[in-house]
Amino acid sequence: MSDENNEPANPRRKGPGFLKVLQSVLAGAIGVQSEKRREEDFSGQSPWPYIIAGIVFAAGFVATLVVVVQLVLASQ
Repeated sequence: MSDENNEPANPRRKGPGFLKVLQSVLAGAIGVQSEKRREEDFSGQSPWPYIIAGIVFAAGFVATLVVVVQLVLASQ
């Protein structure tokens, strides 16, 4: 059965897709997140996908900086 919006009567809420979370985290990291997209992100069921992606991004960013610094210092 469907309601007026052509959605199932008992919809199973899906979390945001991997690509959407990745785009939101990257856009937020460089400061170009649109207000519309931010509202979509914060209106979701759970913040955990964004929290986990943010932590993974931050760890990867720091690891990349460490590797670059080590390479630069080793070349001197």
